[in-house]
Amino acid sequence: MAVLQIATQPFADQRPGTSGLRKKVKVFQQPHYLENFVQSIFSAIPDRAGQTLVLGGDGRFYNREAIQTILRMAAANGWGKVIVGRGGLFSTPAVSTVIRARHAHGGIILSASHNAGGPDHDFGIKYNTANGGPAPEKITDTIWAASKTIQGYQTLDSADVDIDQDGEFLLGDMRVEICDPVAEYVELMARIFDFDALRRLLQGPFRMRFDALHAITGPYAHEIFEERLGAPAGTVVNGVPLTDFGGGHPDPNLVYAKSLADHLFAEDAPDFGAASDGDGDRNMILGRQFFVTPSDSLAVLAAHATAIPAYRQGLKGIARSMPTSQAADVVAEALGIAHYETPTGWKFFGNLLDAGKITFCGEESFGTGSDHIREKDGLWAVLAWLSVIADTGQSVADIVTQHWRHFGRHYYTRHDYEELPAEIGEQIIQTIIAQLPVLPGQTLAGRGIITADDFTYTDPIDGSTSTHQGLRLLFADGARLIFRLSGTGTEGATLRIYHEYLEKDTQRQQQDPQRALRDLIRLGRDLARMESLTSRKAPTVIT
Repeated sequence: MAVLQIATQPFADQRPGTSGLRKKVKVFQQPHYLENFVQSIFSAIPDRAGQTLVLGGDGRFYNREAIQTILRMAAANGWGKVIVGRGGLFSTPAVSTVIRARHAHGGIILSASHNAGGPDHDFGIKYNTANGGPAPEKITDTIWAASKTIQGYQTLDSADVDIDQDGEFLLGDMRVEICDPVAEYVELMARIFDFDALRRLLQGPFRMRFDALHAITGPYAHEIFEERLGAPAGTVVNGVPLTDFGGGHPDPNLVYAKSLADHLFAEDAPDFGAASDGDGDRNMILGRQFFVTPSDSLAVLAAHATAIPAYRQGLKGIARSMPTSQAADVVAEALGIAHYETPTGWKFFGNLLDAGKITFCGEESFGTGSDHIREKDGLWAVLAWLSVIADTGQSVADIVTQHWRHFGRHYYTRHDYEELPAEIGEQIIQTIIAQLPVLPGQTLAGRGIITADDFTYTDPIDGSTSTHQGLRLLFADGARLIFRLSGTGTEGATLRIYHEYLEKDTQRQQQDPQRALRDLIRLGRDLARMESLTSRKAPTVIT
C-alpha cells in the first residue's frame, strides 16, 4: 500500500473551539476539508510515530466515512496502532476510559455533542491527549496554526476496512484493533459503584426511565441498567443509536428531552428519570415531578460522595465552571476542602485533576464528572444519583429539598438565545463590556453591584492565563448575573445569560426559579438590549 502525498490549500475556518472543530456536515464533506484538519492534528503531535491512538464517535451522520479517512491517514502518518470501537462507535467518556486504560498517546472523537445530526446538521472532531482529556489550548493553538499553513496531507492508497467485526489486522504497517466499545467503560463503572446495592434498588419497586435519545449511550445503558443491574426491559428507551438521532435533538434538557420530562411529571411517573446527549458526556436528572438543576446535582453528589465506594475516603476538592452556580462551593466549605472556579470547557479541569487537587467537577451545561476519567460523564452521574438514592432511601425531591434546608437554595436559571446572527451576538457582548466600568457601586434590580468584569482565569497548576471567559456582575448579597457567547454551535451565535441568587430562608425555597429570579432576568435582558437588538421577546431554551 503506497503512501500518497496530496496537495491541498488551507481553509480559513478551522480554528478549534472549546470542544474541537464543529461545522455542518456539508462543510466537512468538501474535498480536503476533513483531511486538512486531521493532518493538522497529527502535525501538532510530533512524537506520534509508533504510538497508539483511540478512535470513535457518537454514530452521527458522516461518522463511518470519517473513520475510514482517519484510519488511512493515521497509517500514512506513522501511528503504530489505532483502537476503534466496533462500528466506529465510542462514547466520549469511553474514549477517555480506553486512552487511560491502554496507555494510549491520545484519541480522536467524532461528535458534535448535543447538536443535531443528519446530512443537513452538524459534525465535529476533537483530539484528546494521553491523560484522556480534551487537548489544552497550547495544543489546539498549534492545530490552528498548522491548519493555516498546510500545503499537503498524507494518506494511504487503500480500500475501506471492515470496522464491524472485532479483531486485529494490519493497515499498511499500522495495527488496527476493532473492539467492543462498551466493555472497558462498563468494567470501570463496576469498580467505582456498588453494583450489588444498585441491583437491589433496580430489582425492587423502584422504577426508573433512561432516555438515550437515539444517541451513543443506548448500548452502554442497556448493558449497565438492564443486563448488569437487572432493571426491567424497557427501562432504557430510544436506545438504538441513529445517524440523525431519530430526527431529534440529542440535548438532555427540558426542551429537547420533553418526552422524558412528560413521563416524570405524569400522574403515574417513575421514581427516577435521566437522559444523556449525543456523545454521552452530559446528563439530565429528574425525580417524580422534580427537575434537578445541573448545579444542584454537582453539589448534592459532592455532599453524598461517601455513599459511593470509590469516594468513601472523601473528596480532595471540587471545581466548577464560572457560570455554574456556587452551590458546590458551599458544600466544599462545609467539608473543609478546596474549591475552584474555572472557565467553561472541560479541559480546564484537567490540570486540577491530574495534580490531585479535585475529585469532583461539573458545569451547569449538564456536565458532571470525577477523577475516574478526564471527561464529563453522563452515565457516571446517573449511577452516582442511583447510589445516593440507594444509600439514603429517599426520593430525588426529598434529597434535594433536604440539601437546600441544610446549605441554602441557589436559585439558578440559564436563558439561551440560539442562532443569533454572529454580528448581533458580538454587538450584545460589546454593549455590556462598555457598561462594565460604571456598574460597580450602582444599585440595580434592588441589589448593589460590587464587581463588574470580564472573567480571567490563571491556572493554579501551570500558571497559564485565559482571558475573556465571560462577563460577570457580582452583587453585594451574593447574587450573580453572567453573559457568555457559547462556542458549541455551528450556526450563528448563542448568547447565554445566567442568573443566580442564594436563598437561605427555608420558607422561601419552594418558589419557581423564574419567579424568584425575575428581577435579575429583567435586568439581564435590559443590559443586553435583547429586544431592541434581536427582536427576541423570549429565550430559545430555559434551564
